[in-house]
Amino acid sequence: MPRLFLALILCLPFGANADTLQIPLGQQGAATTQLPQHGESQRSVLERFGLADEEHPAVGSPPISRWDYREFSVYFEYDHVINSVRHHQPRTSDSAKEQP
Repeated sequence: MPRLFLALILCLPFGANADTLQIPLGQQGAATTQLPQHGESQRSVLERFGLADEEHPAVGSPPISRWDYREFSVYFEYDHVINSVRHHQPRTSDSAKEQP
């Protein structure tokens, strides 16, 4: 019995080792793109950015709709902006290969 206990104690530190896997994140769109601000009207967004590439109909109560542009999406509650989100832009593997 004491030998088994001693063997278990000696194996404990080895079982706690682990590798850390780091996965680089892509950029979240171009930082220079100005997004619609909270509280802006749909009309204001339309005047600044033009027609959206795709408009999703309102869902739920209160009604939430979404307009998708090439680089970002805009969420509306009724006819006012509640959030704007840049689309994920993955990093290209070509730029990583060029660096020494």
